Amino acid sequence: MKKLLKPLILVTLGLILAFPLFSLSYYAMVRTSTPQFCASCHEIQFAYDTWKTSSHVNNAHGFVADCMDCHLPAPQHTYDFFYAKTMHGIKDIVMHFTQDTYDHEKNRQKAYASFKNEQCQKCHRNILHIPNKRGAMLAHRDVLYARAGYEKKCVDCHKNLVHNPRDHYGYKQYRESYRGLGI
Repeated sequence: MKKLLKPLILVTLGLILAFPLFSLSYYAMVRTSTPQFCASCHEIQFAYDTWKTSSHVNNAHGFVADCMDCHLPAPQHTYDFFYAKTMHGIKDIVMHFTQDTYDHEKNRQKAYASFKNEQCQKCHRNILHIPNKRGAMLAHRDVLYARAGYEKKCVDCHKNLVHNPRDHYGYKQYRESYRGLGI
């Protein structure tokens, strides 16, 4: 009986300590994973404001892609997700305290260079079925099944979807009527 007591105490103590630590970590991750939290830094306010007017928030489907959807790996890749989220947070804090000015365009280009097609494909899964858009379907096929040396990124063609200042909301379903108005 004495042989079992020590391991039982250690396991119980481990559970008592691990559960609150895990719960607090999870709560902190959830709370810091919202666009509103990202916008709490004045450097990110521009990105937040331009994101709100983009098709990633305003679209016919009512779907909202937030900061994490584009800038972090899929959450099911737990280690990669937490590592990337932590590194982004540390980078943002360091930049907040060390830079006098925040160069949006320079940081935007760095973000585009780091994007992988898999980040876009988390939401845009069926890009080979685009009715009445044969050219887009063929372009997407060339990206998905690229020959060696001809690889492309989604952002090579789709650069200006998010984080651009706009004087109007660019709803996809109204684009045809905008053209007639010169907008």
